[in-house]
Amino acid sequence: IESPRHCHSLDELEASDIEKVIRVYIQRLNAIGKDPRFKFALLFKNHGLISGAARDVIHHTRSQLIATPVTPKRVKEELAAARSYFERRGACVFCDILRQEETEGARIVSQNKTFFAFCPFASRSPFEVWILPRRHQADFGKLDPARHLDFASILKECLAKIRTLLNDPPYNFILHTAPYCHTPKEGYWKTIEEDYHWYWQISPRLTHDAGFEWGTGIHINPTPPEDAAFLLRETAVVAAA
Repeated sequence: IESPRHCHSLDELEASDIEKVIRVYIQRLNAIGKDPRFKFALLFKNHGLISGAARDVIHHTRSQLIATPVTPKRVKEELAAARSYFERRGACVFCDILRQEETEGARIVSQNKTFFAFCPFASRSPFEVWILPRRHQADFGKLDPARHLDFASILKECLAKIRTLLNDPPYNFILHTAPYCHTPKEGYWKTIEEDYHWYWQISPRLTHDAGFEWGTGIHINPTPPEDAAFLLRETAVVAAA
């Protein structure tokens, strides 16, 4: 539960209050990581009815954390792809993406001294936003406390822009971070600190998966990320009542 105050959306809180939420996220992730039964924990938020938010009967702002005894297939695929890129290029793919997005500028949503938010080139959903730390880091649980407020501020801004521009749409946000590594071993864990980079994915639920998406795994996005980023950049954040 993200606040003792009854409110509908995380961005209705002050950045200093969201900083406290971030601190609790990290405390809980790290506490769970000490349990050898768990290999991975997913931190996520379902906002609005079609996002999966308990049939929208719970209006108090909240998020969820679920730990698993295995590393899920989709997570393994992303980790393997990051490792493959590192082996071929000798660099983190996410750091390279960040540099390219900053150079091109067309898909930037917001930025501060510590974090960078943009609509990814191959966005799976309209107005999808990723937030990355500028400094390479594989594990969100190791985020420097001095950077918590910067992250809270850019997260609040991105969520508020989405709410304002798209009339408070349902959305999911998901933390992509390194899995737990209790016993470092040969293979993937040797380079994960160098080849992986945590990031926060915010996906408004403006379209629905249908036969083509389920049958192929290919997502149809009717809004170019350059257009989405421009509209989000130009959206003045309106303070929630």
